[in-house]
Amino acid sequence: MTMSGKVSDSDWAVSARVDQVPGGFTCAIEVEHNDETRKFAHQFKHHRVFETEREAVLDGLREGLVWIERKMAHSILCSGEG
Repeated sequence: MTMSGKVSDSDWAVSARVDQVPGGFTCAIEVEHNDETRKFAHQFKHHRVFETEREAVLDGLREGLVWIERKMAHSILCSGEG
């Protein structure tokens, strides 16, 4: 069984999916943000290998939420913005 999680609001979403690798578990993260003009999506892998699936999915969701927070505060500008 692969663990996954999702947190969302009306204009953003964060998803995390855990994969087993030698030595533990990694997490693939997807963030989506909708503003007035377009929909933005970005995928990335967490930099750590975790001992448990639970740790991986929770930290993956946390990283995704930080990413969304920075994107909405305009701390991160993406192609075509600014």
